[in-house]
Amino acid sequence: MAVRLSRQIFQKVIYRCTANNHSPVFKSFVKATTKRQNVRFSSSGTSVSTLSFNRNKKLWGQLIASGGIFSATFGLVFIRKAECQVDERNNQLLAAIKDGNNREVKRLLKGGVSPNCRHVLGWTALQQAAVNRNLEVVKFLLEVGADPNLGDEFVNVNITSREKRLNTLQVLMAREEDFCDRLNNAANFKDCTALHYAVLVDDRNIVETLLQAGADPTKENALGHTPIMYVRSNTMRDLLQNREKEFQEKKLEREAEERRKYPLENRLKEFIIGQEGAINMVASAIRRKENGWYDEDHPLVFLFLGSSGIGKTELAKQVAKYLHKDIRKGFIRIDMSEYQERHEVAKFIGSPPGYVGHEEGGQLTKKLKECPTAVVLFDEVDKAHPDVLTIMLQLFDEGRLTDGKGNTIECKDAIFIMTSNLASEEIAQHALDLREESKLANKQKSTGVDNTELLEMVTISRNFKDFVVRPILKRNFRRDEFLGRINEIVYFLPFSRSELSKLVTKELEFWAKRAANKHSIELMWDHHVVDVLADGYDVHYGARSIKHEVERQVVTQLAMAHEQQMISKGASIRIVVPNYSDLTKGKNISGMEPNNRVIKLQIKRQGAKEFTDLKFKSSANAFSVNDSFGS
Repeated sequence: MAVRLSRQIFQKVIYRCTANNHSPVFKSFVKATTKRQNVRFSSSGTSVSTLSFNRNKKLWGQLIASGGIFSATFGLVFIRKAECQVDERNNQLLAAIKDGNNREVKRLLKGGVSPNCRHVLGWTALQQAAVNRNLEVVKFLLEVGADPNLGDEFVNVNITSREKRLNTLQVLMAREEDFCDRLNNAANFKDCTALHYAVLVDDRNIVETLLQAGADPTKENALGHTPIMYVRSNTMRDLLQNREKEFQEKKLEREAEERRKYPLENRLKEFIIGQEGAINMVASAIRRKENGWYDEDHPLVFLFLGSSGIGKTELAKQVAKYLHKDIRKGFIRIDMSEYQERHEVAKFIGSPPGYVGHEEGGQLTKKLKECPTAVVLFDEVDKAHPDVLTIMLQLFDEGRLTDGKGNTIECKDAIFIMTSNLASEEIAQHALDLREESKLANKQKSTGVDNTELLEMVTISRNFKDFVVRPILKRNFRRDEFLGRINEIVYFLPFSRSELSKLVTKELEFWAKRAANKHSIELMWDHHVVDVLADGYDVHYGARSIKHEVERQVVTQLAMAHEQQMISKGASIRIVVPNYSDLTKGKNISGMEPNNRVIKLQIKRQGAKEFTDLKFKSSANAFSVNDSFGS
């Protein structure tokens, strides 16, 4: 293993060692490296700058030992750093920016070095140019495609040294000498952009250049600070305030135009099959909120009702993706089955002072502090203890929550979604009536008919909600005030036959893509297979029953054929129903005997002209009629 160390790294190590009057070997080494000469030892005459570690372990030992414990620590750390260098050209670009060598910077960028490259400790080339007030390099980096909104991955000296597993003093030296020595190394610089650094060094020209290139003046760092919070002069403050207003106005215009061209309903329908009534109701409420037609003192609260596996959780996730770019912070999921006991309220909002875990905070309050506008999903809310529901009353009514430390979290702009399986049997039994109401609502939306003209036509469904579903909810939640704080109760209906076909097709397409990417196998099928697999639908388990049916009848056979080496790369697999000719004579698939609903595989190997049946060994055949469906 040949270890190649840069002159700059060696100089740092040796300088520290000679400052403490260590071995004269290091003094001569510093002098030689300053003159960019190779250092040679009389014992071996080997050049240190390209010294082979395996062949010269003794010499390396002498070098480290002569510097004492201090140099040994630095020597080993810097050796590891040198071994981990990935792209020397990126390092050359960053070094040229630091040295102010603009000509070298342009040469490297024209030679293909990425303008968004990062230092090993996390900062970008644009951030380095901005903090060193190099306007010419900033302009050139932006011209070749540097992103002005990238955040710094460097936190501070202590945290970054732990994350990178480097010596603290090494990180401190690298930050000061490779980036900037005028910054507070104990401060948190995580997610600071080039605009943050330009404001920190109070360079108006660079700030204006970054803003003109599309830098976001409202972008926050890890501490939640925007660039304007670091201004030192009134002129800079006025500039950023004006640009913030312009940026917000343009952003709102772009978002409004995007909503007009591509409504939220269409976005949600790309990911969710069926449930048009639920999608329209949620989209309408969010549209009121986005356009300012809502009560700003109260958050939006939904209750999603329906059986398992029918799209309740997925709809909540897609709403969060629509509203927030960072889904990790913008979507908070709380499994309410974990709060079935009274004492678990502390886990919800945090333990009071004097109790174990007081400093950790609650699962909900801690996340709401990070993102007060998040979409919060309370999954299976009917399983929570009544004391937890009492806390949620304050949350839903006033849009604020007090944690165990006594701090109040304001979250009036958050969206709260509760899911429950309550009344799922009743909803399934009245699915036809509820679906008819959904169709009428869609027709009203498309034709512009006023809702008052349809009241008499949906009386049955209204009675169902008031006299069937609501008593069930009251019996379980035991309080009217809790139900009164819910803006919309959204009903999720069982899938229709056409929706089941779409679910089956989507699942088969998933496995076809997996077969192509992982095994280089083409998977195909026809509508008869889709019809047979759709019969596996169970109203109690929703889409999950379709997923399991495809796995049982199709994927299991594919796995067995692969295990027995019956299929190879480049082959084509066709999924068939052998008795499909009977199905064309008017027989109802759902009414067929189970023994007739058999799915089999046919294969066309690479170079073959026709498909042939896959025949499994009888001793290992897991797909016989009796085994698959019972006798």
